[in-house]
Amino acid sequence: MFVSVFLSVRLPFRPLVWLWGLALWGLTAGAASAQPPARPGRPAGKLAPAAPDPALARLLAQARKLQADYHESQALGLYEQALAKAPATYEALWSAAVLSVRIGNRYTDETRKAAYFSAARLYANRALVVKPNGAEGHYAQALTLATQAPLLPLRGRLLAYREMRPHVYRATELRPEWAEAWQLLGRWHYRVDHYSLVERLYSRLFLGGVPVGGSTLLAIEALRTAHQLDSTRIEYAYDLARVHLNRSQQSRATDVLQAAVELPPVTADELVISRRCRLMLEQLNRRQRRQVQRHLKKL
Repeated sequence: MFVSVFLSVRLPFRPLVWLWGLALWGLTAGAASAQPPARPGRPAGKLAPAAPDPALARLLAQARKLQADYHESQALGLYEQALAKAPATYEALWSAAVLSVRIGNRYTDETRKAAYFSAARLYANRALVVKPNGAEGHYAQALTLATQAPLLPLRGRLLAYREMRPHVYRATELRPEWAEAWQLLGRWHYRVDHYSLVERLYSRLFLGGVPVGGSTLLAIEALRTAHQLDSTRIEYAYDLARVHLNRSQQSRATDVLQAAVELPPVTADELVISRRCRLMLEQLNRRQRRQVQRHLKKL
């Protein structure tokens, strides 16, 4: 029955295969960890470290290059091949999680989105099992929670934002120079600080309150850090300008947008953001001209 339900829905093949593959790997890993300890008095001999697999190293190098060149679907395929050879490959796990989120975000169909996001969540979970103190694993986990949240009902959405908090903070602590982690932290601050009335009431009544730390001022600080760390990424500028506008800081938003529109877009996503930045800048300039004109009329 369970299998028939899955087969009756047209989902992307790749996420479903890896959902089953990662689930089975989790079961075998759990079974291995449940084995009884060795008897005392018989110390196990030291095992020599396994030699690196040249084929695996080549796959990871090719995947990195494809990802850097924005060929994300091909990169994800190579990371999946790497995981087929070595399921505990940390780089492949967290990278596959991030790429699954990015690819899933491009679909308008929520079923396809959910399939990619579910696969991303499993990749991120396994990355944290392999390396609990890895900044990239915590970032991948926070990113999957942030992208899954809008697709969930009220309770699930609020629990996702609550669960996201320690992961996004940990990512910035472990890699303070990573701009993407600071952007995600800024988005989390802004989203929690702008809970709707229903979300705030539900959080107080059933979840012990709103997550600690959500603040628009802290969102500005985090997004400014991301923008300073990498001023070539237009999405950081766009997020920062929007939060400045929310605080009625029009001159600061204008400065950020003027720098943003000078950045040449590389991907289709960046082209969309660039057009939004230009539109926002034009609206701000018109507003400022009207304010100057009204001021001059009063003189």
